[in-house]
Amino acid sequence: MKNQPLLKSFQLGSILLKNRIVMAPMTRSRAVNPETAAGDLQVTYYSQRASAGLIISEGTPVSPQGVGYINIPGIYSEAQVAGWQKVTQAVHNKEGKIFAQIWHVGRISHPDFHNGDLPVGPSAINPNDKVFTAEGFKETVTPRALETAEIKAIVQDFKNAAANAVKAGFDGIEIHASNGYLFHQFFNTCSNQRTDEYGGSIENRTRFLFEVLDAVKEVIDLNRVGVRLNPSLHGMFGIFVDEETIPTFEHIVKRLNDYNLAYLHLSEPFTPVDKVPFAVKEIAKHFRPLYQGTLMINKGFTRETGNQVIADGLADLVAYGVPFIANPDLVQRFEQETDLNTPDPATFYTSDIKGYIDYPALAEVTIAV
Repeated sequence: MKNQPLLKSFQLGSILLKNRIVMAPMTRSRAVNPETAAGDLQVTYYSQRASAGLIISEGTPVSPQGVGYINIPGIYSEAQVAGWQKVTQAVHNKEGKIFAQIWHVGRISHPDFHNGDLPVGPSAINPNDKVFTAEGFKETVTPRALETAEIKAIVQDFKNAAANAVKAGFDGIEIHASNGYLFHQFFNTCSNQRTDEYGGSIENRTRFLFEVLDAVKEVIDLNRVGVRLNPSLHGMFGIFVDEETIPTFEHIVKRLNDYNLAYLHLSEPFTPVDKVPFAVKEIAKHFRPLYQGTLMINKGFTRETGNQVIADGLADLVAYGVPFIANPDLVQRFEQETDLNTPDPATFYTSDIKGYIDYPALAEVTIAV
């Protein structure tokens, strides 16, 4: 396709993106150090991919309580901020743009991460899933329900993380309100059975997200803040769609129009939902008319389908995950319409350079030939 929509520049708030190809946030579990800080591996990994219009970092926990995976770089300590500063500088040296995805996993965790204490959630409901610990996969447990005052404290954790992201040199932040993690647990009735101001009505179950947005805008302009949602997630991470799910997300999306965000990042369904009552099968098509700002979409797009969704006016930006793992120069490969490297799933979450920074770029392949 000549004159590909994906390759056109885009004005994202006050930031000019050189193209509309976004590197999606992806957990890679390579922060193997006592501080769980980004290091030289992350510097190389992200800078290799700086040709993306925008990079969204892997989820970075806002506090020790927010951790649920091994070797994930956080954003709550001075050492972690210093580590991310090296990453952002390397990306900027290659004229790239990078947002930090800030994260709290809630009940998708395990006592192993919390010195034997229970993970927390809106309600004491086990997601009946598995989490990857230092000793391998373990079954989730029933979390401890957060006290109302504790939720207010987590709002401040997100505000502090946003301030740390600014200090670390990120161009913006993305609030991870998706994929069964803490915000998502508040949204859905299958995981939130609270009776206080954070439970019951749609307004109450979404209150936490908007309190966080109101808090972070004190330390970062909202036109540098994105929000990620996964409305039709079903049967994963303990989340199930019911009759209130889509109305809840419609409420969120409509209300986000008042916040002048950098973007709204939506995921198409992770699993088939054709036969799931109340689920929406085509997320971009359903929510595009409801949202007046910049819309980013992800989940399984190719070069062809990514160009098409922009041409059809259903999205402004397209986020690519796995293709960026195996193709540090994905933008160039799209430009030249060349084949992509094949990713190796066995190395997605290991701890060394293999499958992380050793995938060849086109220039290296050409030289080898």
